[in-house]
Amino acid sequence: MISQARPSVIVVTGPTASGKSALALALAERRGGTVINADAMQTYDAFPILTAQPAQEERARAPHALYGVLPLSEAVSAARWRTMATAEIERTLEAGRVPILCGGSGLYLRTLMKGIATIPEVPAGLREQANADWAALGADAFRARLEVHDRDIVARLKPGDRQRHVRAWEVWQATGRPLSDWQEGEASGAPWRFATVLLSPDRAWLRERIERRFDVMLAQGVEAEVRAVFDRHPDPAWPGLKAHGAPEFFRHFRGEMALEEVRRVGIDHTRQYAKRQMTWFRHQITPDLVFDPRVDQVLGQIEKYLDNLDA
Repeated sequence: MISQARPSVIVVTGPTASGKSALALALAERRGGTVINADAMQTYDAFPILTAQPAQEERARAPHALYGVLPLSEAVSAARWRTMATAEIERTLEAGRVPILCGGSGLYLRTLMKGIATIPEVPAGLREQANADWAALGADAFRARLEVHDRDIVARLKPGDRQRHVRAWEVWQATGRPLSDWQEGEASGAPWRFATVLLSPDRAWLRERIERRFDVMLAQGVEAEVRAVFDRHPDPAWPGLKAHGAPEFFRHFRGEMALEEVRRVGIDHTRQYAKRQMTWFRHQITPDLVFDPRVDQVLGQIEKYLDNLDA
């Protein structure tokens, strides 16, 4: 079914709560596929409800990979995910199945499809010092210091994004060359053919979906799930704690925020994230197919396209 000369990888992407997981599962069932996670937060193991990972009954219907595979303390970057995803794609193809990437981390997908520049390894000591500097200087001062050396990367980063600011500073310290320069260097793309499906929902419909999904998470016990992590007294710098809703629940557990406020802020932040995702997709991804997820026969149209691609 899939060309052996250049194997195909299906990509299902779009904003959060747009129905990617359900579509990827349906394709996996109908085409003998394995669903491979392409969402940064869903790689972490402690928040399956909060990050809307596929439920066990869904995973029983088709193989799934890269969901809940990292502890909250470990950083996952586009480069690291690319390495993990590449291994899973190769494993899936060797098993005679169709790889189906599913997720909304657009930078990760672009890194896999278009390639990534090879950046020299950074000594651990520099990373530790950069994190210490962030804590000592504060976000604004750290950002201003980085901007002196890498104005382009600072312009692309959100002010409070500690992980990416630290990464840019440690690369500058280790190489004497801005991270933005490294990223513009030569990069090798993947050896597969990609069929990319973008879900582009109506904004009002998506807002309602995000609200409804948060309420479902509450009913499923997300508060207890996050509480179990909070009670472990985790390091606030753990990358996995950036999952939407986790900081708000932590404030609730400290008595700083009512549960209803957690719900409101969590929904608002998720809606803002979905808006940023769609902006990114419009400028950075060239999909083969674009669908409003409310439209009937989406699955059939995708399969028709794939059959023609593989003919």
